[in-house]
Amino acid sequence: MKKILIALAAGIALSAAAAWPEKSVNIIVPFPAGGSTDMIARAMAQHMGEKLGQPFVVDNRPGATGTIGTTAVKRAAPDGYTLLVASLGPFVIAPHLVKNIAYDAVKDFDYITLPVQAPNVLVASSSPAAQKVRTVAEVVAALKASPGKVSFASSGNGSSDHLSAELFWQQSGTSGLHVPYKGGAPAINDLLGGQVDFSFQNVNAVLQHIRAGKLHAIAVTGDKRSPVLPDVPTLAEAGVKGAEIYSWQGMAAPKGLSAEVKKRLADAAIQAINEPGLKKRLTDQGLEIVANTPDEFAAFQAREYARWKTLIETRRITAD
Repeated sequence: MKKILIALAAGIALSAAAAWPEKSVNIIVPFPAGGSTDMIARAMAQHMGEKLGQPFVVDNRPGATGTIGTTAVKRAAPDGYTLLVASLGPFVIAPHLVKNIAYDAVKDFDYITLPVQAPNVLVASSSPAAQKVRTVAEVVAALKASPGKVSFASSGNGSSDHLSAELFWQQSGTSGLHVPYKGGAPAINDLLGGQVDFSFQNVNAVLQHIRAGKLHAIAVTGDKRSPVLPDVPTLAEAGVKGAEIYSWQGMAAPKGLSAEVKKRLADAAIQAINEPGLKKRLTDQGLEIVANTPDEFAAFQAREYARWKTLIETRRITAD
């Protein structure tokens, strides 16, 4: 009798997986509407909904550097009806910065795909200290001439732009002044106004300002040049090695998805991000399509998690 019940339960589970999705799917974005992560989530939601025949609805739940929304996903049922689309922050940075975090980023999620990544770009503002600096060597010289005084704006403590600066200082043997803002928009506004000297910003966030001549691009943090900034060298090309960084967005679900639902989700997500119109729109903004498999994303997340843990501990970075 027990074997019959187990077989029946397995059959019901397989039937439910085969029928998925039978209702709308909720995509939690742990940041406010309007940012890069929100934009990518909404674009993918539209195409995934068309592919799978049910609405994919974006639900913005910002707060606590992305950990509030991420915790909500961790606590949801692993039935394929609640997803998370977030930047690298909640996945590999916040776990090392936020005290008493309510999830384990390595164990509590099924990783679906990493849709896109983009290097950061080191930009100079029109401030007196930065307006004539045009190369990485000149940035390093300015930092060594005034240790701890040359300002670098970021979108907040522990953000990828902050950690890019920390890694740059570490690898170049220099020190700067970190100026954290509450988000990328105010940081960019002060860069444009010359209130701060430099910043490592997401390429897609400042590309228009670089093209307009309002910010000067010095180097990118990728392992190769950005297609949208082909004349801008990488940090490694400019002499600072070991500072390769990509900002990225990933899709995950609560741990425990059935293999069938995970596969259908991954297939739909990968097809969505590779839809020709969307792919062109994203690459034109400086984003790079990754669209890897669940196993590849899980392995990548584990590597990134360990990498940022080491940097945060070595540099004694805090969320305060």
